[in-house]
Amino acid sequence: MAKLIDGKLISAQIRAELKEETKAFIAATGVTPKLTVILVGEDPASQVYVRNKGRACEEVGFAAEQITLPATTTQEELDALIDRLNADKTVHGILVQLPLPKGLSEERVLLRISPEKDVDAFHPYNVGRMVAGQITYLPCTPAGVMELIKRSGISVAGKDCVVIGRSNIVGKPMAHLLMQANGTVTVCHSRTKELAEHTRRADILVAAIGKADFVTADMVKPGAVVIDVGINRNAEGKLTGDVDFASVEPIASYITPVPGGVGPMTIAMLMKNTLTAAKRAVEGEI
Repeated sequence: MAKLIDGKLISAQIRAELKEETKAFIAATGVTPKLTVILVGEDPASQVYVRNKGRACEEVGFAAEQITLPATTTQEELDALIDRLNADKTVHGILVQLPLPKGLSEERVLLRISPEKDVDAFHPYNVGRMVAGQITYLPCTPAGVMELIKRSGISVAGKDCVVIGRSNIVGKPMAHLLMQANGTVTVCHSRTKELAEHTRRADILVAAIGKADFVTADMVKPGAVVIDVGINRNAEGKLTGDVDFASVEPIASYITPVPGGVGPMTIAMLMKNTLTAAKRAVEGEI
């Protein structure tokens, strides 16, 4: 039976550490880290995510600003707002909640945010620095996975690591971070042949494809560490991951639950990036 990797507990530990670090930073500099989140439209899931980010800022001692725009906002209006925030020295992190309403370009928005304030780490500049090992900010979900692994006492070095999924947000950066931790990494995707042959080799298996209960026990090596990044609704409407938890949990050595596994770590890493951005601004690096 697998040991549960408790993302709620570990994220709470990280937020507590950040709270103390923030308190010391404010005392030393007089500067309060500030995150501005832009929400365009009224998508209910996005509203929840934005609210949770605001609460996390409050918890660790940041200033939080939410700017809500109507779904009818034009690209030019959104661009102008981002330009204003880029120039505002009191704002250290800028985040535009995705997805955007139709007619607005996510790519254009992500390129518009200053790399120095890109605390989601989606800008190509920050992605390139990560790939080169010259890290400024790390993408929040993959960074959260690495923290879960590290704080659970699991070593990546020399392990066979398999990532299912090749998205720019999770799959690709996840592979790079595992490689930087000296893992031997295979990335699988929709065109991979004999997928189970790859996954059954994995000492560490990361599922990030967005298909409910896709990874079953016959795809997992006994004793593997299984990290489930997926958040889906199954046929009964229940929240579930990409891993069939009931069948995989008995044979894995460690496993993350959904909910309560990777999810809470994403916001914790966003807070970490925002504090880093504030420190860099004070140090005159940006």
